[in-house]
Amino acid sequence: MMFRYIILLTLFFATACKRNYLPKPVGYNRLILPEPQYQSLPDSFPYYFEYSRHARLLPDTTGFSERYWLEIYYPVLRSTIHITYKELKNSEQLLREFLNDAYTLTAKHQIKAHAIDETIVKTPSGKTAVIAEIEGEVPSQMQFTLTDSTRNFVRGALYFNTKVHNDSLKPAIEYMKKEIIHLINTFEWKNKHAYVQKK
Repeated sequence: MMFRYIILLTLFFATACKRNYLPKPVGYNRLILPEPQYQSLPDSFPYYFEYSRHARLLPDTTGFSERYWLEIYYPVLRSTIHITYKELKNSEQLLREFLNDAYTLTAKHQIKAHAIDETIVKTPSGKTAVIAEIEGEVPSQMQFTLTDSTRNFVRGALYFNTKVHNDSLKPAIEYMKKEIIHLINTFEWKNKHAYVQKK
């Protein structure tokens, strides 16, 4: 009797090992990405850009929020683009300080980042933007700065309010990066035009 059990177990393990186990293909959480549609930022800001009709404008929630800071919140994707604004007052020292702060905030992600790809781009209207794309399990996957070097400085950062790993969020991250590029490409300074007209 015992001999039969041993033979049956041997046959079971021998046939079980013949199954072909293949690694599962890369998969992502099922996300329904909204079709891009845009609207204009309200006139109450010293800057202008187009943002998604699927997003909501919220006041900045940080404890040290300043005037003209805002959050562009995407409820479906649970993501936010944080926008901070600083006035330069023709000060090169302030410009250097704000650029250094932006660089430091991006560099803080180096601990968890696989790579930080920083590029300088020209917008269709001739403005210069610095864009940092951050790869890895980082809290912010994209950051950018825009400045006219004399009067205005804007910094933006993308965040997702979820515990899902970034590799699973990849389609949403790529979608949000395109949203940020559209924001940058439609960006204008309002008070700069007012200043030119007054002169």
